[in-house]
Amino acid sequence: MTPRLDCGSVEHRLITMRRSIGQLDALGPVDLARLESDPATGLVVERILALLVDLAFAINRHVSVAVLGEAPQSIAASFSAAAQAGMIDAELAIALAPTDGPHNVLMQLCLDAEPEEVAAVVSAALSAYREYVRQVARWTAARALEG
Repeated sequence: MTPRLDCGSVEHRLITMRRSIGQLDALGPVDLARLESDPATGLVVERILALLVDLAFAINRHVSVAVLGEAPQSIAASFSAAAQAGMIDAELAIALAPTDGPHNVLMQLCLDAEPEEVAAVVSAALSAYREYVRQVARWTAARALEG
């Protein structure tokens, strides 16, 4: 028996995602000068990005199981499944699952090797997760009206 879609659970995760995105916005630019003057900023940003990907993975898995009857085993597969379920568009699924790994991993790699690239990684992640929250909220609202 396939579990039912729990729109309330998805919405609670979206609330946390919105707050996390707001926290990243409130930090302001995360450029090389900022990272050099305040190294802890990089750790905070990496942790928020990790939280965002964990929440999205949980949403994607739940929706995939409820709609498609299968549980994706990786983060990248979960975004693909979310697109397959119609929750997000395929372009966004690709943006949220970079081939080099999740944004938090890319950011950590940049902190270690190319700190000047951190701002671009954070900007791309913020843009993609804002759009993810928007698309998922719209999809979930439509499902709630149906049920």
